[in-house]
Amino acid sequence: MAGVGSVLVIDDEPVLQDVLGTLLRGGGFDCHQATTAEEGLALLREEEIDVVLLDLMLPDRSGLEILPEIKAYDPHLPVVVITAYSSVESAIEAMRLGAFHYVPKPFKNEEVLHLVRRASERRKLLVENVQLRSRLDGMGEIVGTSRRLKEVFELMRRAAPARSNILVVGESGTGKELVARGIHRLSPRSEGPFVPVHTSAIPSELLESTLFGHVKGAFTGAVSSRKGLFESAHEGTLFLDEVGTISPETQTKLLRVIQEREVRRVGGVESKVVDTRLVAATNTDLLEEVQAGRFREDLYYRLNVITLEMPPLRDRRDDIPLLATHFLHLYVEENEREIESFSPAVMDILSEYPWPGNVRELQNAVERAVVLCQGNTIEVDELPQAVRGGGRGSTPVTELSPEGIDFREAVTSYQERLIREALLRTDGVQRQAARLLHLSPTTLNEMIHRLGIEPSEDSGEG
Repeated sequence: MAGVGSVLVIDDEPVLQDVLGTLLRGGGFDCHQATTAEEGLALLREEEIDVVLLDLMLPDRSGLEILPEIKAYDPHLPVVVITAYSSVESAIEAMRLGAFHYVPKPFKNEEVLHLVRRASERRKLLVENVQLRSRLDGMGEIVGTSRRLKEVFELMRRAAPARSNILVVGESGTGKELVARGIHRLSPRSEGPFVPVHTSAIPSELLESTLFGHVKGAFTGAVSSRKGLFESAHEGTLFLDEVGTISPETQTKLLRVIQEREVRRVGGVESKVVDTRLVAATNTDLLEEVQAGRFREDLYYRLNVITLEMPPLRDRRDDIPLLATHFLHLYVEENEREIESFSPAVMDILSEYPWPGNVRELQNAVERAVVLCQGNTIEVDELPQAVRGGGRGSTPVTELSPEGIDFREAVTSYQERLIREALLRTDGVQRQAARLLHLSPTTLNEMIHRLGIEPSEDSGEG
């Protein structure tokens, strides 16, 4: 049977070595064996190891003593500790030092094989991510190895060298701006400027001036001439986020700039040629907006030369361990903490949660956990309550106890959860949240005030 990974067993009991060696080889693993701490550390330097099975009681040094050395040699190497029932406290301490999990003696063969397979798969994902990131020079902070994400990477590579406009679609928090930055880095324009503009955050009366610039005296407060973002992005890339929120009047002028490849400042009479590539993004169905008369059809087809869909995090669950680890290292460094890893229970919760806020919600959850963590391992109680609950709060199921339930209170609670999730998915833009909930914007606004929801709690950058 071909090896599915390489395991180093560090244990001084001959019988246990025989049992584990037979078990692991039968499971398809290559098995290296050491009977002392020093011998194990030496093998670790000589061989390619994916998982370490480490006994805490060794003849020369304790497992707890060499565990930090193993993690220092390779921070991503999973270590499963083996301990007697009487030493479970030591095993828990080992996990705080970065161990992946522990197995108490006497153990069940199936339990050990299951843990080693889980650890090996975690290792494989981390290694693949490092390799992929090195091959995708220019992809920036896009982390993942899932099939859906690899399809995105391939389309980015193929589209980047052209001048064609690109429309990036996807839910809020999926990383649409990171995709735009990656396209810019992979393009011949990489030495030019990358200029992002979040159109939904700019009042419609100011967006035109922001994009196209203005001349002195064009309007009250225009005390001097100023170039717009199209000019600032000359020979580079202009990223228009949430392009569906642009007013009809500005849509018309944007279309002209795209068609003529020249820009006229507000209040001006002269036009200036601009060589700017457009990457636009939206979390709404623009074709639906076109059919509803809220978005120009000709502008839609000008922007949508190439469509690139960023999948939601729930559709690329294989990437969750990689992303969580990436954010862990980022915030550990930023906050100068000494945190090694997530507990297995935490990683299981992160992998199962539906993440309505996508990558941004995961990033916020990990940052919070790093700040609140009291040891070397992030534990379940350091996750946000919504994540610990596994997303069950977003479902309408409510248990009806024998004593009954306050019907109005239950309905109000469910309404609040739905509105919060809609606001989270739309970056707090109430008009878009209203469409998700099939409500009028006025009705949604009234409900938000009645329920005491602060829209800013659920908003953020796209």
